[in-house]
Amino acid sequence: MAHVLIIDDDEMMCDMLSTMVRQMGHEVTCANTLQDGLQESSSGNFDVVFLDVRMPDGSGLDVLPRIREASSSPEVIIITGFGDPDGAELAIKNGAWDYIEKPSSIKAMTLPLVRALQYREEKQARKPAIALNREGIVGNSPQMRACIDLVAQAANSDATVLIAAETGTGKELFAYAIHDNSLRANNNFVVVDCAALPENLVESILFGHQKGAFTGADRAQDGLIKQAHGGTLFLDEVGELPLSTQSSFLRVLQERRFRSIGGKQEIESDFRLVAATNRDLETMVKYGQFRKELLFRLRSFTIELPPLREHLEDIKELALYYAAKICERYGTDTKGFSPEFFEALESYDWPGNVRELVNTMERAIAAARQDPILYPKHLPTHIRIDVAKALISKEAPPVVSGKGGAASQERFPTLRDLRENAISEAEQHYLEDLMSRTRGNIKEACTISGLSRPRLYALLKKYHISRSG
Repeated sequence: MAHVLIIDDDEMMCDMLSTMVRQMGHEVTCANTLQDGLQESSSGNFDVVFLDVRMPDGSGLDVLPRIREASSSPEVIIITGFGDPDGAELAIKNGAWDYIEKPSSIKAMTLPLVRALQYREEKQARKPAIALNREGIVGNSPQMRACIDLVAQAANSDATVLIAAETGTGKELFAYAIHDNSLRANNNFVVVDCAALPENLVESILFGHQKGAFTGADRAQDGLIKQAHGGTLFLDEVGELPLSTQSSFLRVLQERRFRSIGGKQEIESDFRLVAATNRDLETMVKYGQFRKELLFRLRSFTIELPPLREHLEDIKELALYYAAKICERYGTDTKGFSPEFFEALESYDWPGNVRELVNTMERAIAAARQDPILYPKHLPTHIRIDVAKALISKEAPPVVSGKGGAASQERFPTLRDLRENAISEAEQHYLEDLMSRTRGNIKEACTISGLSRPRLYALLKKYHISRSG
């Protein structure tokens, strides 16, 4: 017998679904608000959750990730009376089992529930998974756990993986984790930095060359593709690969065969490809800067890593991890941290992501010298200035009341609350202007803002902004 939670403010729908679930022999609980639904999902042991989108206290799509993160990891079936293709895309990308439009027949409601329960039963019957080796990947926020789950899935297959993320988020760490947890772990992990390849030597570096193939080729040289035989080839910043080379590499991906420069025979290489990019490859395809066929090949399996500003709850764990490594490298005692130090880290926007945080921790430890505790004064000056400016510019003035003009202040906010409110207000204004400027054109909005489609949809839903501006 399974346990099903229904989160819907429509009492008739709750009654209909409850009757259906009970007739199937399962237990059912109903909640009429998102707040009640979140409480139930966090405290109960549910197998499946039916979740409405438009609720009195917000959008069901906004809380979908939190429900999926409940201890029982329920499957979530979205139900909505307002069909929205973009909403369906967002729901599926956030882990929904299915997306059903109201009104639907009982059969249409029953089949997804049966399949979701069947899937859970099969999953629980499997042997426990081996613990994932995630060396260097730090963080346990919902966003990071979702990415790590995708790494585990990718490691169990040989599919080509595309890792999309901003610079400094740790794309190579995730690529290596896929390799290190796969059946190819004992073979080579070959890194190709496409941004650093000299254009006149790209094909020689990738495919290798024979002696005398060109001026300066005084000996034969194996290419990186051959070196990756049996292992993993990691193309970092694949968006920088020259168009001419993209055509040649596409054939290698299809055939797993190539010919070195000056060579007469084709060479086989059984490699697994993982690629990474900080660029919008779809937009590059649109402007003829990237081959469409290659993009289709690359994104068999896509992992989108979040920027650090979107999972600030991992800041403390990241800072502790890298501080310990830096102190060990320098042979110094491990540092302590003042609460204000972490508050300052959480108040900064981190445009350089985790890479910038690592450099900041190294700078802070060097500045502290023999000091046992790290304080905000040990941080780089530009970070301290940014944090101070953000605080001063966003501080609300005292509320004045009474004939005598006596000032009465509301509860003084914490630095984190102040920052989150300021960011929310700025994001809402920005998105409203963005939708107005682009007239609801999502592709154009993504190009201008630098946001991925799923992230843009999530923010539009969060602030209840329509695509019409």
